[in-house]
Amino acid sequence: MAMDAREIEGLIKAALPDARIVIRDLAGDGDHYAAEVVSESFRGKNRVQQHQMVYAALKGNMGGALHALALQTSAPE
Repeated sequence: MAMDAREIEGLIKAALPDARIVIRDLAGDGDHYAAEVVSESFRGKNRVQQHQMVYAALKGNMGGALHALALQTSAPE
């Protein structure tokens, strides 16, 4: 079962309430997305740690209901 972009955004927002999130469906199949996530919570963390925070927010859906998510993460400028 594929995930809806709104569901992905909701999960990320629940974990990172201040996040600005832009999600694009890359293949139109609900399985392949790109997400840009900007959050103050990322400040001082390296890229791997930032991505781990987003994957944790997805509550185990990565690799299951959500097949692929290309991430760009950063702290606000």
